[in-house]
Amino acid sequence: MADMSLSKHPMPEQDVEKRIHNFDEVALGYDAETAMAEAKRCLNCANPLCRTGCPVSVRIPEFIAKVAEGDFDAAYEILTSTNTLPAVCGRVCPQEKQCESKCIRGKKGESVGIGRLERFVADYHIAKNEASSYDLPALNGHKVAVVGSGPSGLTCAGDLRKMGYDVTIFEAFHKSGGVLVYGIPQFRLPKEIVQIEINNLVSMGVKIVNNAIIGKSESVDELFEDGFEAVYIASGAGLPQFLHIPGENLMGVYSANEILTRTNLMKAYRDDYDTPLKKFHNVAVVGAGNVAMDAARVAKRLGDGDVYICYRRGRDELPARKEEVEHAEEEGIEFRLLNNPVAVVGDETGKVIGIELQKMELGEPDERGRRKPVPVPDSNWVLPCDAVIIAIGTSPNPLIRSTTPGLNITPKGAIETSEEGKTSREGVFCGGDAATGSATVILAMGAGKTAAKSIDEYIRSK
Repeated sequence: MADMSLSKHPMPEQDVEKRIHNFDEVALGYDAETAMAEAKRCLNCANPLCRTGCPVSVRIPEFIAKVAEGDFDAAYEILTSTNTLPAVCGRVCPQEKQCESKCIRGKKGESVGIGRLERFVADYHIAKNEASSYDLPALNGHKVAVVGSGPSGLTCAGDLRKMGYDVTIFEAFHKSGGVLVYGIPQFRLPKEIVQIEINNLVSMGVKIVNNAIIGKSESVDELFEDGFEAVYIASGAGLPQFLHIPGENLMGVYSANEILTRTNLMKAYRDDYDTPLKKFHNVAVVGAGNVAMDAARVAKRLGDGDVYICYRRGRDELPARKEEVEHAEEEGIEFRLLNNPVAVVGDETGKVIGIELQKMELGEPDERGRRKPVPVPDSNWVLPCDAVIIAIGTSPNPLIRSTTPGLNITPKGAIETSEEGKTSREGVFCGGDAATGSATVILAMGAGKTAAKSIDEYIRSK
């Protein structure tokens, strides 16, 4: 019998006063009793709309039913039949905009905590410290190369291996995981968790070659010469975008990419690493997506002053996840909404001393339905700060597109891709942020699944 309580079971969290001084995970996860109670809120609908909101088609009601019964091993098997990275998705997916937004329970009260249950099941499996067992087919004699070991590349590689392909991932960094290791902070996604998910793939037989910059150490054409029959480009969007305003080249202006990579991948927050990072006092973060929240919360932990989010729209237009915004506010980050940065202000030595903001009002909705910010005349003011972090998005690195003849490119610099993940080059497929520009982990994973299917069809048809 379903539990008809209107609210989700709350997620236990690390105390705010403690967590702003450490990089330990903020959300602590459900225990078994809470997970079973939350699972019993599921109505097990005859027509489960939650599945339609999931880019990787997780068999949601089925795994939740097993959690309700206390059969967590069966729940894990159901989860991983379609999702290669459940411990990651349970932490960083915007479930409130996807599966949970379609949940019938959400019509009255709150939806079922699908993401929290996914995380619980994955963490339960990890805690058992057992190797994941997969019923894998023998290798079929066909080789596929995957460029990039972020969420899209890992998903595509895992699905292809389950179909019998011999898969090699080529990763530019010394560490695998892409944006999961360089972009998302430890307090939101522990890197040990990412490594366990990657180890699962390696135990399935997926090979990973690190420090391999495709487009430099080897071209896509050379991968075909090496005997790969298809190449999946999942190289992400690691090129930071800037505002092109006066003062943006002053000392103390950073891209969110640089701050997050130094902190997450290169462990600048730890005393036993030599990665240099200046100690911040007052920091202005420009942008209001998840990356801006991550950068602001990292700056708060690494500094000793105030951190501000500067954003030209209002609270209702914030693109970041509700949970990320709430965590940022709890941690004392101040929001300067309806304020558009127009210049970075420096002193005579070329160091940042402030950011000039212009007040905005919201006008008519634009083509996407978001109300357009309109400048308020004579409203400029300066917010004092000694560092500015730009977090307004990223675009795909031009290396692969400039070294691979015959690829069509979109006006925004992404690789043009069909819905099936095909590019204009035969045998070359692409997905995730390399095809869309920066988006979510789960959409990149969905693209990886789609591409794996397309690659299988392509090789079979040959």
